[in-house]
Amino acid sequence: MDIREQLDLLRRTAANAAARADSRFADLDSRLRYDPDPEVAPRGSQKAFIEDLLAGEVVETPHGRHFETETLYANHQRHGTYEISELIQLRPDLLDALSDGAIPDVHPSRWAFLDTETTGLAGGSGTCAFLIGVGVIDGEGFRVRQFFMRDYAEEKSALHALSAMLKGYEVLVTYNGRSYDQPLLETRYTMSRARHPFANMEHLDLLYGARRLFKMRLENCRLVNLETQILGVERHGDVPGEMIPYLYFEYLRTKRAHRLMPVFKHNVLDIVSLACLTGLIPEAFRDPENMRARHGSELLGMARWLTMSDRYEEALRLTRRAVEMGLPDRLLFRALYDAGSMEKKLGLQDAAVATFSDLSVSRNPYQAKAFEELAKHYEHKERNFAMALECTRAARRAEDSESLENRQRRLEAKHAGVGRQSRLGLARASAHRT
Repeated sequence: MDIREQLDLLRRTAANAAARADSRFADLDSRLRYDPDPEVAPRGSQKAFIEDLLAGEVVETPHGRHFETETLYANHQRHGTYEISELIQLRPDLLDALSDGAIPDVHPSRWAFLDTETTGLAGGSGTCAFLIGVGVIDGEGFRVRQFFMRDYAEEKSALHALSAMLKGYEVLVTYNGRSYDQPLLETRYTMSRARHPFANMEHLDLLYGARRLFKMRLENCRLVNLETQILGVERHGDVPGEMIPYLYFEYLRTKRAHRLMPVFKHNVLDIVSLACLTGLIPEAFRDPENMRARHGSELLGMARWLTMSDRYEEALRLTRRAVEMGLPDRLLFRALYDAGSMEKKLGLQDAAVATFSDLSVSRNPYQAKAFEELAKHYEHKERNFAMALECTRAARRAEDSESLENRQRRLEAKHAGVGRQSRLGLARASAHRT
């Protein structure tokens, strides 16, 4: 291929890439043409600047200026099924169970709930948090303050104001913030040659507790999914998270803030939902057996966590409660198998045999395992090799494996040996009588 052909190939490649980019942006733009919430984006508004569209103020710091706005959810309000007034009444030791004792007794008015909206979802040193929201609990309700940089030059000022605010708080609560928000902000502070405020705060990332509790009930544990399924909140006019960077870049280019308004509301809703879920999820871990569960799968998720902590008696009780509440088949058979295993570990042999026997009756993914557990019981506890052999054969019919084949050979040898011993004993007894 000569140089001219190479240049033609490069031109065609660049043209194709540009066409794909144009198609992508056209798709994003069409998806943005929804009817926005009139509360945050009045139809037909011609206003351009963020300070004209949102109640707030331009704040001046030693490092320049930025924009701040505040939203109050008063105590009498509800966020879905959760009443805001309950937040101030949360126990100071509520977060202890989820933090493995790292968070001491701290009154909820000293907790800060943080979420960011960024210029990219993948992170990296080039990604900025253009909007930082911090929610706090006080006597009036739940207050969310948002720090917004109207252009890149305002980043250092916004970070300075964030540090000043967080000085009054001891605990940072986020959702996936340990992996994303905090490292990103720490990087931005470093690049601004400033010290980040997180060193003096204990950090609770609620995502990990949510996954333990809800991963078997919900398809995914994204915050907006928990918000809908657990709190009963339905968003209207919300903007998809993957489109938020595009909206900010559009704002930087046009300086027209109208289409950026849903992003502010999105950020507020994320933080309010985070606070309300913090009132629910840690409480389940603090007192598992009295947790408020609407579905058996939530009890099952808690039981799994208790099992990992070797709290088998509590885990068994929750597993039994979950079965009684009702579970879909995909969870029911595993729950029964787990219950039998815990009963066996706790020395409740009769209960374990009954559970494994129930599980072995019908065709299910744990039928072979149940038969194998019964085979172990009859072999080692009752020395009934004939019954153990029958259970092993049944397990192989349900789901064969090399280990079951080896078990069957061993049991056949044991059973044959018992038969020989029995016949020899009878012969000796007969000879003795004659």
